[in-house]
Amino acid sequence: MNTLSIFRKVAVAEGISYVLLIFIAMPLKYWAEMPLAVKYTGWAHGLLFMLYLVLLIMAWVEYKWSFKKSALIGVASLLPFAPFYVDKRLKEEN
Repeated sequence: MNTLSIFRKVAVAEGISYVLLIFIAMPLKYWAEMPLAVKYTGWAHGLLFMLYLVLLIMAWVEYKWSFKKSALIGVASLLPFAPFYVDKRLKEEN
């Protein structure tokens, strides 16, 4: 398994965790008084986010991506659903 395929899998997992955190865990915390939903989902998302960034840097170096491309992929991790778009684009490139 190469860096890019691992990065794509982590990007999808990070995107799923972010969507779950924002659209399920946060409402459960504030509307249903279930703070553990955010605790565990947030922890998983944080771990996946850090892994996303590490793998992004590894892919940037290994595949000699431009700074612009790497920065856009990095910013995508901050937007819900954007990591799915990143995965799709990276799949199309290969």
